[in-house]
Amino acid sequence: MVKRVLAGLLLVAALGSGQRKVDPKNTYVRIICVVTMIGKGTPDNPRRPQYAPWPPPSATQARIRSTILAFSQQVSDDGKSAILELVAQDRSAFQAVLNDKQVKVFVKGTDKKDDIEKELKKFKKDFDLNQFGVAMP
Repeated sequence: MVKRVLAGLLLVAALGSGQRKVDPKNTYVRIICVVTMIGKGTPDNPRRPQYAPWPPPSATQARIRSTILAFSQQVSDDGKSAILELVAQDRSAFQAVLNDKQVKVFVKGTDKKDDIEKELKKFKKDFDLNQFGVAMP
């Protein structure tokens, strides 16, 4: 009887101490920035945010750690810039963006949510960080 009670307590303890899954919007290394819109709007040169990968990475390129895996964007209220979230497995994929002194960059998980939203609402007044981003499996 004592063995069954002990086994039951161990089972409950093991199940209760499990870790929660990480929200897919918080996996990998992510930066959020405001960049200018580039491109002519043609099929060969579509209108897109600066630093957004174009053409989109192939499956082979996506497996390489130093590439941008995914991005999410919202065009600003004036249409001249975009709020851009870039996702990569390694921070080195963002080197060009991080070195650009004209781009304000926030590192997700490091910078405070309120600071990010306050700055980005200057470009898109109804911006909500909870509704922005790309989920990665």
